[in-house]
Amino acid sequence: QLQLVESGGGLVQPGGSLRLSCVVSGGTLDDYDIGWFRQTPGVEREGVSCMNRVDGYTYYGSFVKGRFTISKDSARNKVYLQMNGLKGEDTAVYYCAADNHRPVCITGGFDYWGQGTQVTVPS
Repeated sequence: QLQLVESGGGLVQPGGSLRLSCVVSGGTLDDYDIGWFRQTPGVEREGVSCMNRVDGYTYYGSFVKGRFTISKDSARNKVYLQMNGLKGEDTAVYYCAADNHRPVCITGGFDYWGQGTQVTVPS
């Protein structure tokens, strides 16, 4: 059973940066598409970024506008989300997710999820 654990969230001032980490265990990171999502209370969960396992192609939500970067360290089975230029509207719980049964970066429907890490940016 694949397990994902996020870390790196916290309180950051507008314009600041955070790097979220997601450690994957129970499987080999390179065998999975990896995504980052976020959710705030009462709002539908939205995709932040995704990395394709086949060729490493990356996808970003339209709101990212070049501020965030997804990357991975296969040797450590870790995925990162570097977030720069943070704004109040980026406040959310951020989740990493993984799947290898379908092209989830396009279709959605991830099977494995972490517990989330809170990011707070005062408005």
